[in-house]
Amino acid sequence: MDDTYLTISRTSEGIYKEKMSKFLAFAIPVTTLDEVKQQLEKYQKEYYDARHVCWAFMLGPERTQFRSNDNGEPSGTAGKPILGQINSANLTDILIVVVRYFGGIKLGTSGLIVAYREAAAEAIAANEIVERQVEDEVRFGFEYPLMNEVMRVVKEEGPAIISQLFDMDCEMTLRIRRSRMENLKNRLSKIDGLHFFNKP
Repeated sequence: MDDTYLTISRTSEGIYKEKMSKFLAFAIPVTTLDEVKQQLEKYQKEYYDARHVCWAFMLGPERTQFRSNDNGEPSGTAGKPILGQINSANLTDILIVVVRYFGGIKLGTSGLIVAYREAAAEAIAANEIVERQVEDEVRFGFEYPLMNEVMRVVKEEGPAIISQLFDMDCEMTLRIRRSRMENLKNRLSKIDGLHFFNKP
């Protein structure tokens, strides 16, 4: 099971110049649509005097949430090549913003595609690509006398304890790497009297 994904470790910048036009690119780590929105507002505000502020993003370990925007450039000449660079590097949880300052000479469709692609590539190249693990959570309940059995499994399997409530009726939420979740659930399910709050 593939439970890793690639992303960037920090915000980085790239620059590409062509026929007096300047393309400033920023690669920004993001994990939610709200973060994407906040970052876009920030860059649009900061570079209000630019001719175009184009962008593309990819979210989630499965890389299923993505969008791109040409921001007034001819259709497919800006957002798509930026997204193409994200895909080429197989990255996710990333937003790339490319700001264009027009230099007075038109670049043509192919020139724009190259410029936005190269600017995005420069921003990625200036960053550090890191591998992250996909983790899942499991929540379950049990009676206090089962505590020793539960804690033995937790100690041996090594999940992160996200929350725990110890009373006559106990609850625990654990997080572990996706590829190891099935084994953890199997071991917990063998403890008589333990019940899962989400499907095991």
